[in-house]
Amino acid sequence: MTIKDLKATFRKERLAARDLISEETRTEFSLAIAEHGGDAFDFEPGTIISGFLPIRSEADIRPLMARLKARGARLCLPVVLDKMTIVFRELATGVELVDTGFGTRGPGPEAAVLDPEILLVPLSAFDRNGHRIGYGAGHYDRAIARLMQKGREPRLVGIAFDCQEVAEVPTEPHDVRLQAILTESGYRQF
Repeated sequence: MTIKDLKATFRKERLAARDLISEETRTEFSLAIAEHGGDAFDFEPGTIISGFLPIRSEADIRPLMARLKARGARLCLPVVLDKMTIVFRELATGVELVDTGFGTRGPGPEAAVLDPEILLVPLSAFDRNGHRIGYGAGHYDRAIARLMQKGREPRLVGIAFDCQEVAEVPTEPHDVRLQAILTESGYRQF
């Protein structure tokens, strides 16, 4: 079995486990994520933090993003431009959200494009060493690579539920480790 096959298997299994979490429990877990993550990491006011709006059975991190904004963060959301590229558009009060691809919503083209310093990253699976498996399209891998090419070193915080953890994620040369993971049971740094 190849690394890609192993990742696909983990992705399918962990997303199926996440899908089994009831909506009520997912809401409770999402609020716990906000509680654990609201003050978990330091940043200066004005720091650009990328969040995301939930799709499918992902954690709803809007309460977490509200707490980070209250602490002075400048928020943005990922927007799919084409099958290969995402950019991060500023999420400002009163900005209308539009369909942005892959079932997501975000600020429209009039919003400023920002380079986040901290990325809250959705994922399919993760391990205790900070390795992650995304959804398979490579959007975040390419976005992180572009930020690094610009001389940026974004802090990567994975967002998941405990049921998405696996013993060991198989890695490839392009994979970038998370610095931390935030789940309903707490914030862990790697």
